[in-house]
Formats: sequence, C-alpha cells, structure tokens
Amino acid sequence: MITSVLHRATGIVLAVGSLLIAAALVALAAGPEAWSHVTAIAGSWFGLLVLFGWTWALAFHLVNGLRHLAQDAGWGYAIAQFVRNSWLSVVGSFVLTALVWGVVLVRGGGL
Repeated sequence: MITSVLHRATGIVLAVGSLLIAAALVALAAGPEAWSHVTAIAGSWFGLLVLFGWTWALAFHLVNGLRHLAQDAGWGYAIAQFVRNSWLSVVGSFVLTALVWGVVLVRGGGL
C-alpha cells in the first residue's frame, strides 16, 4: 500500500516540479538577470534539497512504474514477490538518485 501511495505522491511532485522547470526556462529566455536569480535559488541549500527530492521522486516513479508494468504482465503477484519488489523499488530509487547526484557532484555541479 505504501508504494502505491508514494507512486501517486511522486506523480504530483513531478507535476509541480515540471512547472518549476517551465518557470526556469522562462527565466532563461528572459535574460541573464532572471537566470541568475534561478541559479542562486537552485544553488542554495533549499534549492538543492528541492532538486534532490525531485530527483528521488523521478527515480521512484520510474522504478515503481516498471514494477507496475511487470505486474500488468502477470509477474510478481505472490505476496513474497510483491513485498520484495516493493522494497526493490524503494531501494532502487535511492540507488538511482545517489548515482545521479554522484555524477552531478563529480562533474562540479550542485555546489
């Protein structure tokens, strides 16, 4: 049940995040001054927290969506498999998020 609720919640977070990305693109089109405000906010501790959370929401929504596709194909309906796959979705989303942010930090972004 938790993964089902998280899947819906991350879908909402992704929709709101998409609006923020659209606003950032408008600022980019508006010129250097507007874009500098966006980069200042995104580079703050709060901005990085939002970006990290959005990255995790995207990773979880992706991994859990793949789990749902497998279930739609008829795989993983036994209780033990269902619980295992739910945990794999959660753990896999954290691993994927760590990989993405590891690459960001190694390439000099984010801080």
